[in-house]
Amino acid sequence: MKIHKAVITAAGPDQRQLPLQSIVSATGESKTAIELLLDEIFEAGIRNAALIVAPGQTEAFRAAVGSHLPQIEFIEQAEPLGYGHAVLCAKDFTGDEAFLLLVGDHLYLSNRDRSCVRQLLETATREKCSVSAVQATREGKLPYYGAVSGKNIPGSRDLYQIENILEKPTPTVAEQELITPGLRQGHYLCFFGMHVLTATTMRLLEDALESSGKSLPLTPSLAAAARSERHLAFEIAGQRYNIGEAYGLLRAQLAMALAGPQRDEILTMLVELMATSR
Repeated sequence: MKIHKAVITAAGPDQRQLPLQSIVSATGESKTAIELLLDEIFEAGIRNAALIVAPGQTEAFRAAVGSHLPQIEFIEQAEPLGYGHAVLCAKDFTGDEAFLLLVGDHLYLSNRDRSCVRQLLETATREKCSVSAVQATREGKLPYYGAVSGKNIPGSRDLYQIENILEKPTPTVAEQELITPGLRQGHYLCFFGMHVLTATTMRLLEDALESSGKSLPLTPSLAAAARSERHLAFEIAGQRYNIGEAYGLLRAQLAMALAGPQRDEILTMLVELMATSR
């Protein structure tokens, strides 16, 4: 299975401005968050991407994607009808192909020599099925993420056969319904902000649209797809930075700076800042 297309959602009320924010990359270049995300996906082999934006935001995003503009198709989500609806807006773009799905308000740093996106694409290509990137996450972060449970694929430490998917469960619900053997107590496999999905998910979203009411979420269709075909969770070797969280952009910027060649200078600056702050 080859994955050549990506869909990035940036139309949510709390997402519209975040991807446009500037950040200094690990190499010292000042770029927008969306441009950094596009750098990663195209370096990993993606050829074209659809960017789902709110009405009236296309020109702002056209200016923010930098040199990637020729590879981007901009799709406006006419109404804020949920994450699943935003993904469904790209169904003509993805067609019958498997595609990479990302959210526009996350940035990533890999712990390996391969980027987080490349790790996921290589896994999905090898396994020939849908794969959701996950990370073991403490229960205090459950309000921010969808979560899964599953069992390790024999012979692998980072692949799980998905058994259940819930959207932003409470710790009590997660403790009852999302047990994954081998995880530390109080930790759950939460979505990393990127998936490789097959056309099955698009078909399920289209079917769900008729009965969705005012909002179409993604998670129920992911869960239905996982029941109908092979769908794995892959524990990424890296970190995600949700720039929509409180101080999220600051955390992402610090992480980028500390991953670059000026790490010692940044650490010295932080020590000086702590020493002079109240």
